[in-house]
Amino acid sequence: MNILDKVVADKRKEVALKKSVLPKAQFEKSVLFDRNCNSLAEALRNSETGIIAEHKRRSPSKSTINQNTNVGQVAQGYQRAGVCGMSVLTDIKYFGGSIEDLLLARASVDIPLLRKEFIIDEYQLMEAKAYGADVILLIAAVLSREEIKNLSEFAKSLGLEVLLEVHDQEELEKSVMPSLDMLGVNNRNLKTFEVSLETSKALSVLIPDDFVKVSESGISSIEAIKTLKEFGYQGFLIGENFMKTDNPGKSAEMFIKSLL
Repeated sequence: MNILDKVVADKRKEVALKKSVLPKAQFEKSVLFDRNCNSLAEALRNSETGIIAEHKRRSPSKSTINQNTNVGQVAQGYQRAGVCGMSVLTDIKYFGGSIEDLLLARASVDIPLLRKEFIIDEYQLMEAKAYGADVILLIAAVLSREEIKNLSEFAKSLGLEVLLEVHDQEELEKSVMPSLDMLGVNNRNLKTFEVSLETSKALSVLIPDDFVKVSESGISSIEAIKTLKEFGYQGFLIGENFMKTDNPGKSAEMFIKSLL
């Protein structure tokens, strides 16, 4: 069993446990459930930089990245830096995040927030809306075409935008459908954790222009972004590059200034 299979197996147990404790009808009572979501896709289309900055404490491939951050302060720093949106990792076991991180980020900023999570159930989409997300991530590697269709359509019914993540041509071809807003190419192979920007370059020509193209993982230089822009990418998800510093917001600010 590879790391991705382990993560998904644990996520199924986690969601089942949460369902037994907190019914999804409870989420509809949240003051955030009826809010109008901010559009990340629109922000990326209108941006010169396209930066989506991530809050990530650790990962299976890097163990500890930064355990000393306050997610609200990081969110405010990112907003001051001028990012298009913020990705908040909410997986506890493998990434050290929590759904409360999303709530604290929402209380701190008004930029689009992406719930970065291994989503396998509609329950998690209702939870995301109740805790202030604007966008949800679906990972093609762990979902069938039918699951992608059902989950993305349900997300849209809640007013959430959908970023679908793929790693290869097979995943892309099974996933393209009208209920998606953005198509992300993860340059990190989730089974081996090797990173290559060539993945984004190769898949760029296969992504229909209806979707905002987002490149994820392994982006650490201005040159990489300039190159990827030539392949039609408008969004660039950067986490570790900012999070490994003492002040992620300031790091993002300096990076964005260098891009302009």
